[in-house]
Amino acid sequence: MSLQKNIMDKMKEAMKSKDTVALESLRAIKSEILLLQTKGGATDELSEDDEIKLLQKLVKQRKDSAALYIEQGRKDLADPELAQVEVIAQFLPEQMSDEAIKKAVAEIISKVGATSMKDMGAVMGMASKELAGKADGKAISVAVKQLLS
Repeated sequence: MSLQKNIMDKMKEAMKSKDTVALESLRAIKSEILLLQTKGGATDELSEDDEIKLLQKLVKQRKDSAALYIEQGRKDLADPELAQVEVIAQFLPEQMSDEAIKKAVAEIISKVGATSMKDMGAVMGMASKELAGKADGKAISVAVKQLLS
């Protein structure tokens, strides 16, 4: 089932159960999907990679907003953002653990032949492609820095 159809089904469930946080999150996903489809001029389905990138972008936006709210002492505004992260994240593939990310990055480092922080760009490029959708870019970056330094 495509992401868009899945979102519509979940929206109907959220409306019936009067779950406002889920409904708001699902509407945001639907809106972004429609924007992507109209921006590209294509009315057909998005590729799975595009869907994952879109969902990761939405999760990152909400996490960043929540971090800002918490930094400013506004937990009342951060809580709904974090609740939306949970709703959106259920459509993403399962994320890799830190150990799994380090192991994958170590393999990539050996493939590339990286020895110092100068090679971080090459490692990050390859790691981002291989781990797309499975790991957060920030987590990949941390693992690369730890293994190269």
